[in-house]
Amino acid sequence: MYHTYIATFFSHFGAIRFSRELKKKGMKATVMPVPRNLSSSCGTCVSYESENWDAAGISEELEQIVRVVDEGYQKVYEG
Repeated sequence: MYHTYIATFFSHFGAIRFSRELKKKGMKATVMPVPRNLSSSCGTCVSYESENWDAAGISEELEQIVRVVDEGYQKVYEG
């Protein structure tokens, strides 16, 4: 089952790199501004759909990953 995830980053570069890694794996990834109710150091996040939240791997630039749920967001990883 696929879920929608949002990954936030400490730097814009980290978001771009994460997006590229997902796309290399044939996944759709969208770089976008961070939603207001999620905090982020750089203001840029990546939205993607996957069966698992760590589809592109973990990097030191990754701040957090949340799964989009009906009630809002569920944190699945915090850097």
